[in-house]
Amino acid sequence: MKNILHTNDLVKLSWIQALLADAGVETIVLDVHTSVIEGSIGAIPRRLAVLDEDYQRARRVLEDAGEDIPS
Repeated sequence: MKNILHTNDLVKLSWIQALLADAGVETIVLDVHTSVIEGSIGAIPRRLAVLDEDYQRARRVLEDAGEDIPS
């Protein structure tokens, strides 16, 4: 698995998940429980991960949608 996004923005997280799902890229959200345990104050960002073999395709989908994805 490779991380494609780190964010505290739940709306952006949902948007990126929807974009990738529409392109047939399966995702998993990591650190959800950690974020909830710390009180949901946004101190711990959630990570969105994709399979290694889907990583380049996921980056292309997000870049085509105008999302700024760090290297």
